[in-house]
Parts: sequence; structure tokens; C-alpha cells
Amino acid sequence: MGLQENSYFLSAGESLLCDQNERFLFTEAELESLDVEVRFDLPEISNKSYRIAVLKDKGKCLLLGALDLRSALSQTANEDEFSVLSAAAQVVTWHASFKFCPRCATKLIMDEADLAKVCPSCGHHQYPRLSPCIIVLVRKDDKCLLAHSSKFKSGRYSTLAGFIEAGESAEHAVEREVMEEVGVKVKNIEYVCSQSWPFPHSFMLGFMAEYSEGEITPDGEEILSADWFSVDDLPTIPPKFTISRQLIDEFIKNV
Repeated sequence: MGLQENSYFLSAGESLLCDQNERFLFTEAELESLDVEVRFDLPEISNKSYRIAVLKDKGKCLLLGALDLRSALSQTANEDEFSVLSAAAQVVTWHASFKFCPRCATKLIMDEADLAKVCPSCGHHQYPRLSPCIIVLVRKDDKCLLAHSSKFKSGRYSTLAGFIEAGESAEHAVEREVMEEVGVKVKNIEYVCSQSWPFPHSFMLGFMAEYSEGEITPDGEEILSADWFSVDDLPTIPPKFTISRQLIDEFIKNV
């Protein structure tokens, strides 16, 4: 990816844009011929600054279309690169999705100080949206519980995940989601790591948990199949840039 400070991500609509070489960071000079609607700063990553320029129209430039975000994330070299690209994608989605004030329907404008939009009529501030989620690897002796979701490609298995509901702790969400999706109770829930996940604006809190009781019973809607797998017979699992893979790798390391 080759992060260069003060580079620009470009977007039109809800997509980040790239050129014919799948390049998606551009210089100030390359923006001169483009019709830019608005520019704003991303949160700093490792004390480095990056910006987004939102185009009114893709128009007459080197850009050919929308960036394949999953592919680009899979090619990031480190956590900084992943974080910058994830932040850019989530901010673009937010900018495209929140145009009007949810209180009075006035068109929002960019805040001059913060990464936010403000209503010029009632003063309401709208910040980039984050949806907190849990993701958990359940262990049972030397095996782990992996599931095939209705959203996955054929043969792909991963950890269990779900959104945290209003008023709910992350730990309770782990217990609830595991029970709802596969009918199993868990104990000894331990936090491991987190990851911002831009599909479209999830914030994943990763946990390990131990099996307590129950028989695996997939819900048949979100989860089509699930089973216990040992290190020697793992199915097709998610790529290394995902938090689910980090949890699986942590399990493998400690078996």
C-alpha cells in the first residue's frame, strides 16, 4: 500500500476509488483537475495524517471505478495500513449515508473543528457511526467451535459474531449470541483484541470463551452448520487480516 503522509483517498458515492493499477492514494496535485465536493481529515494513525476528497463526479480522471475493499485490506502490510484503509472506508460510508439532520431534516454541513457534521438549524452534531459487535472463538479441550454462515462462500467456516444490543455488556452479548446461533452455553469469557471492520461500520471486540454445556444446534438462518475442529482438521478459515483469523491463530498457538 505504501502509506504516504498527507495523501488523499478519493470517493464518489459510498465507494473509495482507484485507478487502473488499483492505486487508491493520490497527491494534492492529482486533485487539481477534479470536481471536489468536500475534503476532510481522517483520524491520525501513528501520528500521520491522511485526507479524503469526495468528488461530485468521477468525471475525467484516471479513476476507473470502485476499489475492491476486501482485496485491498487483504494486501495491507501491517496494522497501520489496515487501520487507515478501514477508517477511510467507514468515513466514506458515513458521509454518503448521513446527509440530513435526524432531528429536523435540515441538510447537514461539515463541522469546522471535528470529524463530524452539524445541523445549521438546530445545532445537532452527527459523528461517524460505529456499531459495536462481539466475535468469539469457543474452545472445548483441544478443539474450537467454527461455523458456516449463510453469508459465507461454500466451505468457509469462521468464529461466531453478532451485534451488541442496547444496554447489554459485551460479555453478555457473547453468551447470548453463542446460545442463539448454535445452542451452546459458554464460560470464562476473556477479551483478546479488537478491530475496526468497515462492512459497513462495525467495531469488533474479540473474545475467547470456554464451552460449558449443550449440544451444537445451528439456528438454520444465520448459521447453517457448525462443529468442533482440532488443529489438524481445520476447514477453510478466514484470511489473516481478519480478527476471526487472529482468534483462530491464537487458539492454534496455545493448544
